[in-house]
Amino acid sequence: MTEEQKSFKQIVEYRKEKLEKLISKGVNPYPALFKPTHKSSEVILNFDALNGSSLHLAGRIISMRKMGKASFFNIQDSSGKIQIFIKKDEVGDSEYEVFQLMDIGDIVGIEGIVFRTKVGEVSVKTVKLSVLCKAIRPLPIVKEKEDEVFDAFSGKEQRYRNRHLDLIVNSDVRETFVKRSQIIRSIRSFLDDLGFLEVETPVLQPIYGGANAKPFTTHHNALDQKFYLRIADELYLKRLIIGGMDRVYEIAKDFRNEGMDRNHNPEFTMLEFYWAYADYEDNMNLVEKMIQTTAKKLGIKSLQWNNEEIDLSKKFKRISFFKALSESLGEDISDLDFNGLKKVCKKNAFNYESEETYSQLLDRIMSEHVEPKLIQPTFVIDYPTIISPLAKKHRNGNPNIVERFELFIGGAEFANAFTELNDPLDQRERFESQQKLANDGDDEAHPVDENFLQAIECGMPPTGGVGIGIDRLVMLLTENRSIKDVILFPAMKNE
Repeated sequence: MTEEQKSFKQIVEYRKEKLEKLISKGVNPYPALFKPTHKSSEVILNFDALNGSSLHLAGRIISMRKMGKASFFNIQDSSGKIQIFIKKDEVGDSEYEVFQLMDIGDIVGIEGIVFRTKVGEVSVKTVKLSVLCKAIRPLPIVKEKEDEVFDAFSGKEQRYRNRHLDLIVNSDVRETFVKRSQIIRSIRSFLDDLGFLEVETPVLQPIYGGANAKPFTTHHNALDQKFYLRIADELYLKRLIIGGMDRVYEIAKDFRNEGMDRNHNPEFTMLEFYWAYADYEDNMNLVEKMIQTTAKKLGIKSLQWNNEEIDLSKKFKRISFFKALSESLGEDISDLDFNGLKKVCKKNAFNYESEETYSQLLDRIMSEHVEPKLIQPTFVIDYPTIISPLAKKHRNGNPNIVERFELFIGGAEFANAFTELNDPLDQRERFESQQKLANDGDDEAHPVDENFLQAIECGMPPTGGVGIGIDRLVMLLTENRSIKDVILFPAMKNE
């Protein structure tokens, strides 16, 4: 009876029996140390130099062909996989018996000699086999036939709940998270080279702010006070600008107690950076160059996203917020008040909710009518003041417009940026306006932060600021369509 034919309980019991046999033979199935000298990929790539050499490898057994006196098996390490050959006459009866007690999923150490088989496969001939970890629970069954992979572990939800198994059996998943690390490293390097200083700000905050979002709440027992998990890093980073740190950035976890979909997870990674004596034009140029530089490091010029070809190498398009909405609705809405906007929506069969505020309706038109059409990289600029409480009023003199942009690619938002508001009186008015919205039932409105107002009253230089969702950027550059595919352990409901 093969493992495939046994029940899960039978497999576990059978493996426990093998574990006991190993112990009875004097083998420690969980030793403390083994030092590999090479990775599997090194051996394969440098075969000519290593042919005939002795080396140490370690990895997880992922396939086996057990035979009478000689066997082949493949081990997988962090760099890839390689074939191992073991022969009874060369390792001895006792060690070959130990090998016979091995299963797929076990982790072993190999001291062996590099060679190439008759069919040309780079392999390692075992001189000594060390048991490093006996696995009790079997791995999902993965078979390959005619270059097609048949994976019994293909259900997405099951894979998210068992990421350790997903990483073992799906090499493309491992590659995604390797690229994620490369992307973050590239961004850090890009900002460091421009003189930005990486900093850390509080996750637990007495007042949440920096975005319109529902926070997670908790209670600090020692202080006997309600605290919030941060929804953004903005207000603390601005305090640093006020304090004389001219260029700062943070790559950190933020938390928003809101809905979940393919683009949203309640815990996510955000990049925020702020620099004195810069504006949203500078921000646009920097963001465009940073994304293009990062894509270039990954060897990406264009990519497939939602069945669309996206070219990251060209200059990003720019369009104003009201022009984008007006083009979508087929009528100029830039000078319309709330009632006028509702009339246009009704005329265009765009339903609005009776409890919606003006800002909420604008935001929903944008998200439902405009965003899905923004496929190629596009900066939407010059947002209405009412939905941008932290941005500076436009230098063109229009009090209803602020210097803000959002970057859209493939119909999704990737960045949000302002010429930052540094007028303390204007800032107070906008906070108070947001408070009125909160009092009227808007649970995403920005609360008044007196401590921040006091800080900005000390004087903040002209400043540009940007927030970029790292998870979404990784989705784009790895061509994944769900945020859960780029977060190692996404939020999941208990089974």
